[in-house]
Amino acid sequence: MNKIDLLKRLDAAVGGPLCRLFPRAKGNDREMLIHRILVIRPGGIGDAVLLAPAMEALRKKFPRAALTVLAEKRNAGIFSLIEGVDQVLCYDTAKDFLAAFRLKPDIIIDTEQYHRLSAVVARLIGAGIFIGFGSNERARLFHHAIPYSHETYEAISFLRLLGPLGIGSTDRPDPPFLKIPAEAQSKASELLELFAGYPFVTIFPGASIPERRWGARRFAQVAAGIAALGYKIVIVGGREDMASASEIIATIKGLDLTGQTTLAETGAILKQSALLISGDSGILHIGVGLGIPTISLFGPGIAEKWGPRGPHHRILESHLSCSPCTRFGTTQRCPHNAECMNLISADEVVQAAMMMLKKTEAPPDDL
Repeated sequence: MNKIDLLKRLDAAVGGPLCRLFPRAKGNDREMLIHRILVIRPGGIGDAVLLAPAMEALRKKFPRAALTVLAEKRNAGIFSLIEGVDQVLCYDTAKDFLAAFRLKPDIIIDTEQYHRLSAVVARLIGAGIFIGFGSNERARLFHHAIPYSHETYEAISFLRLLGPLGIGSTDRPDPPFLKIPAEAQSKASELLELFAGYPFVTIFPGASIPERRWGARRFAQVAAGIAALGYKIVIVGGREDMASASEIIATIKGLDLTGQTTLAETGAILKQSALLISGDSGILHIGVGLGIPTISLFGPGIAEKWGPRGPHHRILESHLSCSPCTRFGTTQRCPHNAECMNLISADEVVQAAMMMLKKTEAPPDDL
């Protein structure tokens, strides 16, 4: 059992009783000076990316406050791409977790959507104002428990947490809302030296759970179709994606960068792409946050909540009656072998890519 599953089981077993140990938070409308703000963000990369517009709004509202994020090691790198964050602590690092208890924040905003342990941690750390989603027993721990909806784009859900602070939300946060550090840009240019001056399409074949994986064979067909148009192909991902990447570029002239980049460096590569093709993933959201066109493949995930918005993004899904099936970050084992993903054809993706790329300048001849 991995750490994520263990925490979810622990939350289900003791989260509710722990919440009930605390007295219910009562309304707190008193005026107070805001010197320190703590934002709690457990979970994956995508959640952290879509939190960026809310972080930007917080910084504009409280320009002099110290803004700290309590994240976890798997998503902490994203906050190097979000301007205005003063400090990032990881709750799965003992030293950082203890440091959070010494912050003495004036406001704690718990951005976790469902699980209760982060709300318990917020109350243990202590603050003048507690804000979070009131999706279960966790509601009693906040002065302001904000309703949560599966039909609302997640970036907007996060912005709604700021309503009690006098910060209005927006119908669609406009990208780009991520910024690539200079050193990551330099590293990306070095890795992409072979393709300098040539337009390329980036493919991310990975996913956090098996049900969201589309399969290397289909991605290879897409890569071949796009390469036939004259575009270069770059594959990004972690070490766990290296086998898929090898299969994808086995018959084309592509560049495999899996396992070679940090999150910031991956973002720098995406920033130079003509298009990103990805499943429902954190890498997809990085591309969206950088303002590049995307094609995304959705199955178990809720496209209304997690799918990119706007004319530069195309979502492909099969619209089966059993999908989407993910709720609050949990996807049950699929009895249909992820048919919702398998029904999306490689031809569909190639056609969508052609339409997305048609407004770009015609690619030059092959190297």
